[in-house]
Amino acid sequence: MKHLTIIDHPLIKRDLTIIRNYKTDNHLFRTTLRRISSIMAFTVTHDLRLKKTHVQTPLERTAGHVLGEDIVIVPVLRAGLGLIDGFLDVLPEARVGHVGLYRNEKTLEPVDYYSKFPEGLGRSLVLLLDPMLATGGSATAAVTFLKRRGARRIRFVGIVAAPEGVRKLASHHPDVAIFSAALDRKLNARGYILPGLGDAGDRMFGTEK
Repeated sequence: MKHLTIIDHPLIKRDLTIIRNYKTDNHLFRTTLRRISSIMAFTVTHDLRLKKTHVQTPLERTAGHVLGEDIVIVPVLRAGLGLIDGFLDVLPEARVGHVGLYRNEKTLEPVDYYSKFPEGLGRSLVLLLDPMLATGGSATAAVTFLKRRGARRIRFVGIVAAPEGVRKLASHHPDVAIFSAALDRKLNARGYILPGLGDAGDRMFGTEK
């Protein structure tokens, strides 16, 4: 899957084990997601452009750098909120938009209910965050929304992906790079990732049925 980059790191593998465990409580699930996303942020942004600047140290003036491009972080509501703080820890300069989608449990297709983005998406690197890339419907719809509002450079960041979701997103938006911490086996009949980690939103917010 040429569009997919798996971020392989020992600390991520450890943390994936924590969030896959059904015994992990909501608080630990949230804090572990935040930690994983912070680690992933370094790889996702490895090629950011820099601009030279100068800074005054306690001893003398020296050369330094600032980011040379605008970054917009867009979590897919609601589960994407679990990744945003980890990225903002690393990218405090970033602006934030939101897109709200839910999955129709009968058709498995996404339905949008909210979207709000900062101005200037066309000149920004947009990082679309959603822990799960399952059927790929929500991610594909979210990218379409962003492009309609002018976004040109988009990267999708998830924690666990299914092959079906990767293929769908890549087929509809081949210009979007996909980053994930794991590529799991497949989807089940209900569209859940196997082995997966359950419903990320429910496990974050304690709304399990």
